[in-house]
Amino acid sequence: MKCSIAFFFILFSLQQLVAQTAHVDSLLQLIAVERDDAKRVDLIISIFSPEFETDPGLIIETGRQLLNQAENNEDLISEAVAYSFFGHGYRLSGNSIEGLNYHIKARQLAEKCGNESILALVKSQMAHIYKDREENGKAIQLYMEADAHANKGTNKIMTVWPLVNAGAVYLNANRLDSALICLQRGYEHSLQLKYENQLAYILTNLGGVQSKLGNTALAVTYYHMAIAQALKNKSYRYENLAYTGLAEHYNSLQQIDSCFWYAKKAVRVVENSVFSYLSMKPASMLTQLYQYTNCDSTLKYARIVKVANDSLYNRQAIQQIQLMTFEEDMRQLEEAKEKELQEYQRQQNIQYALLALSIITVVSLFLILSHSFITSERFIHFFSVVAMLMVFEFLNLVLHPFLGNITNHTPALMLLWLVCIAGLLVPLHHKLEKWATEKLVEKTSGCGWRWPGRQLKSWVVKWMERRKMINRAKIPFKNHQKPTHIHLENPPQIPLQIPTKRPGLV
Repeated sequence: MKCSIAFFFILFSLQQLVAQTAHVDSLLQLIAVERDDAKRVDLIISIFSPEFETDPGLIIETGRQLLNQAENNEDLISEAVAYSFFGHGYRLSGNSIEGLNYHIKARQLAEKCGNESILALVKSQMAHIYKDREENGKAIQLYMEADAHANKGTNKIMTVWPLVNAGAVYLNANRLDSALICLQRGYEHSLQLKYENQLAYILTNLGGVQSKLGNTALAVTYYHMAIAQALKNKSYRYENLAYTGLAEHYNSLQQIDSCFWYAKKAVRVVENSVFSYLSMKPASMLTQLYQYTNCDSTLKYARIVKVANDSLYNRQAIQQIQLMTFEEDMRQLEEAKEKELQEYQRQQNIQYALLALSIITVVSLFLILSHSFITSERFIHFFSVVAMLMVFEFLNLVLHPFLGNITNHTPALMLLWLVCIAGLLVPLHHKLEKWATEKLVEKTSGCGWRWPGRQLKSWVVKWMERRKMINRAKIPFKNHQKPTHIHLENPPQIPLQIPTKRPGLV
């Protein structure tokens, strides 16, 4: 009878696995042909389900297939998510070192592609490593960064994940007010979006908060709701977490029988599975409870604790994770400094361009409005071309970051955008050039000064000689008498010829 039950259970599990694999394969095919980034992100996030997360092997295999597609299609978004799948699968298998290594690679690719929803996904998954190891400060930092990215992104489901997990970390750190705020917001978002994948986890943590606040009845209600939701989703990982939380709640109330019951269920539900490391907490409780009453059970659960602890907290793993975390922090600092330097240089270039543009504008206005400076049409044409180039360069400096985000820094697409901008500038430049030329020609023709340089100099010399001869003919003042002028019989006649046409001009 027992063999028959076990056989049917295995057969049912295989059917569920085959159905889930077929569902994932269909989503991967849609991702491969989808060209819209927002829709592709939605398809990627829809892969996550309670059934999907119960099988780390399936998660890693999905990541491998997605990586092959990404390399063929040169898709940075899918490539980043593929490495995140690797990290998530290894983490669920208990190998946090390998998981963190893949998450760091996924984060680098996500930052390169710049998609906000993917950044939220990758950072949220990476923070799970630190949450499992109870490194609360680093986990909270990553979850808050993921929440900021999720609010800027297009996929609304991603607004749930960081809040829920941040609430769990705040709960572990006994920051109950912050935990309650994050969990309630995540619960509200889940209900609004009709997203049930995280409900069991949210309800478990809400039960933990109410238990520590002393609201016993409300805490038990939340825990039983979480267990029911986990059974509905067939997620024995979340079922384990709900049983463990309920056992801790009864242990804090000194209700030993209830604590025994739920702690054993928590150990049993993940026994001989890839989630066996989750049995560490309930097994530790059982070890403490049995130490004075049942030595055999104490040894049994102590052995379970040791195995789970060795897989998660051995000395070499701690040192390696600390080293990888330090290297990733240093990389982030270097990238931040490089971005600051690039932004500073860009601001300087914009200031230089604005300065040059201001000078050209002032000189152009001077040429147009001045009535005492004469210029040629050739100079007008040359100056207008320089002005157009400066305006184009200024627009290039200002719009470069925006165009980079739109085109993903693809040279061909950026060139196409710049050609379009130039196509708008050229007609405008021709109109301005024609208007400026007409204004200057009109001003020049209205002014009487059309002399060539040599003729102007000759006229000035003759005019000065005439003034000198007139001054010599005057009689100086004597004894305060009025001056008398000598009238010359034949005064010198110096004709004043003012040219009316400028040679060489039409």
